[in-house]
Amino acid sequence: MTCVKATKLAGRTTLHSRVLLGCCALILKILALHASGADHYDVTVERDLELKTRDGVTLRADVCRPKADGKFPVLLTRTPYDKNGVLGFCQKAAAHGYVVVAQDVRGRYSSEGDWYPFKFESQDGYDTVEWAAGLPYANGKVGTFGGSYVGATQFLAAILQPPHLAGICPNYTASNYYDGWTYQGGAFGQWLNESWTSSLAFDTLGRLAENASSSDDWKHKLPLLSYPVLKMPSSEALAPYFIDWLHHPNYDDYWRRWSIEDHYSRIQVPVFNMGAWYDIFLGGTLRNYERLKKEAGTESARGGQRLMVYVGGHAGGWKSRKVGAVDFGEKLPFDLEDVTLRWYDYLLKGIANSIEHDKPVKIFVMGKNDWREEDDFPLERAKPTRYYLHSGKAANGVLGGGTLSTALPAEEQPDRYVYDPENAVPTIGGPLREALPTGIGPEDQRPVEARDDGLIFSTPAFTQSTEVTGHVLLDLYVSTSTVDTDFTGKLVDVWPNGFVQNLTEGILRLRYRNSQEKPELAHPGDIYHINVDLWATSDVFLPGHKLRLEVSSSNFPRFDRNLNTGDDQASGTQTVRATNTIYHDKSRPSALILPIVQ
Repeated sequence: MTCVKATKLAGRTTLHSRVLLGCCALILKILALHASGADHYDVTVERDLELKTRDGVTLRADVCRPKADGKFPVLLTRTPYDKNGVLGFCQKAAAHGYVVVAQDVRGRYSSEGDWYPFKFESQDGYDTVEWAAGLPYANGKVGTFGGSYVGATQFLAAILQPPHLAGICPNYTASNYYDGWTYQGGAFGQWLNESWTSSLAFDTLGRLAENASSSDDWKHKLPLLSYPVLKMPSSEALAPYFIDWLHHPNYDDYWRRWSIEDHYSRIQVPVFNMGAWYDIFLGGTLRNYERLKKEAGTESARGGQRLMVYVGGHAGGWKSRKVGAVDFGEKLPFDLEDVTLRWYDYLLKGIANSIEHDKPVKIFVMGKNDWREEDDFPLERAKPTRYYLHSGKAANGVLGGGTLSTALPAEEQPDRYVYDPENAVPTIGGPLREALPTGIGPEDQRPVEARDDGLIFSTPAFTQSTEVTGHVLLDLYVSTSTVDTDFTGKLVDVWPNGFVQNLTEGILRLRYRNSQEKPELAHPGDIYHINVDLWATSDVFLPGHKLRLEVSSSNFPRFDRNLNTGDDQASGTQTVRATNTIYHDKSRPSALILPIVQ
């Protein structure tokens, strides 16, 4: 009350009132800092602390901690990308009152053992959580953080239920390392898998070189010009897992053993799922949130699920307003580190920082370019709406006659195009791990639309804002002249100035139309009813914009080219052309199913 009265001194500005106001401001600032958990400590950094795993492998971690008495909650990250890369955040979080543990996973950088993705992360993650919880300056509560593969290390540890794990905070990561990581719709994610494997191989190569035979082994070799300098390892020695991925093109026990979505019931902690429109793992991020709400192993875990979706992910975002070729405005950038700390201040420190009053879902709505909180995802008010495919004349390319409308088709002729694997439709932007020469994230799709080996279906220009937020599905009736082929779909936003912004996309390898476990080749000429999952988006189509669907049979090199022969994709070298047909008539009403927000 004293502070309030000091501000109401009959309009007089006195020395006494100024002093009171200054004291009040200082007190309020201190209280606010305390409420937010914004303590500040000097930091001690300990390098390469060793942990011996249950099978005797030495893993090494750096620990940043407050230089103060007492015990603090732990934030843990386990990475294949060199723990030195997260030192900045570790020091920041330690200054904020956390013990922060950054560990190189097995077979990477300072840690011993052999690197093989996913294989040891559950047991090593469990061992590390319990080791970290037992550090002399730790209070026994452990939360994890990090994105991409580091998100995988978090989920794989959580399914073994380490007793001291209190929560996880995975950013842009998958739910299944077959579908949505290595493969999608049965197609091999070539650009991701090859670029990722090659980047990881540098550290592996260095390890093998250190262990390679010395020049003493070749001292008797003549001529001297034949001295090999180093014994170079084979590709299989550098990345045996890549070969295994190609040898397991179907969803089988190889993949099932470390599938997160097959083990949701074993996850017993709250999860703050972060992801992004245009991210390569968006489908898994959304699936983790949606299914853990129903299938997590405890009531507190089911009720503790949160979701945040921004723009970019692997394609950028959170630091910049521009992703790809599109400027999403000043509201897009945010501080990912602060968001993570706020979550853990609430979860691990019990600080009432208002997060308990936030809605569980926060998404960035493109077009409108603004953040919005939601009660859930998918949005209950988003109604699945069928936009049927039509064409008065051939729908090939941007000059064709393909249209989209909510009116059911009558008797219409099908549309055809020829897919040639030797001249595949190229990837332009989209969900990628790293940029192609044609960009990443949202990029202008007009070069693709100028081709005739794809179909284009568009709405008229909107006269009022129309929002699409949620999962997008392409429901098609198709046939092909070959025993196997792919069908791709891409949802785009056509701007009044002609810019064609890709929003979300998907692919289906026809042999996997009924099952990812048991592929079935097609009978040329037979008509099949298929669904192509285009994942999800959130975009407001502004007045003057058009909604468009692109259909083709390749998106290369994001996905490998279907050879159309039915042969093994990993070893095949021969290709054939496929004539592919899309039917859209009264008895075969192909449609794009969109979540239209009412």
